[in-house]
Amino acid sequence: MSRIEEASAFLGHDFKSAALLAEALTHRSAAGAKGVGSNERLEFIGDRVLGLIVAEWLIERFPNEQEGKLGPRLAALVSKPALSAVAEAHNVGAMLSVAPGEAKRGVSSQPNVLADAVEAMIGALYLDGGLEAARAFVHRVLADVVDAQAAPPKDPKTALQEWALKRALPLPLYEILDRSGPSHAPQFIVRVSVGKSSAIATAGAKRAAEQEAARNLLGTLPE
Repeated sequence: MSRIEEASAFLGHDFKSAALLAEALTHRSAAGAKGVGSNERLEFIGDRVLGLIVAEWLIERFPNEQEGKLGPRLAALVSKPALSAVAEAHNVGAMLSVAPGEAKRGVSSQPNVLADAVEAMIGALYLDGGLEAARAFVHRVLADVVDAQAAPPKDPKTALQEWALKRALPLPLYEILDRSGPSHAPQFIVRVSVGKSSAIATAGAKRAAEQEAARNLLGTLPE
């Protein structure tokens, strides 16, 4: 079975445009080979489609909760760790097209690359099959995670602050390492530090980058 066929089976959709799915599976290091672009544009739309589907799902699933509780649920479900876990469970890394040098470095198994690929695949699924096809896929792969959310998760910045306070450590320090891109589509690189531990994340908004950095750091700290 080819990687395109594997991806199609994973998504549960027969693509009218195989080229669209091939693009979703192409890491930027392999862009241009055989005329296929990178998956970054599809990742861009897939991120928005995923957010819409999950927000709609949570509104229906938790009709009595307000934004303050729905927000952390949404953030956890669309986070890089959640999406990379989906990718790892379904061997998405083996479906990706990556330049030989990057493949040797293990790029196709990096959590951020895997999460971005899932978003790109959702984008391709939406463009080829519409919102219903994308919704069916998202519900299928995230159903167990939604079911496990008995209570709204704490947002990562709050959880990290509480972790530091319990250990009498200084409060987390957030630093903007870089800001790039046009004003309508900025990219922030943020580092968070607690004591000798730190983590970095990138996002299109300062707060989102801080939250993702906090989430990344929490994943490395003892409970």
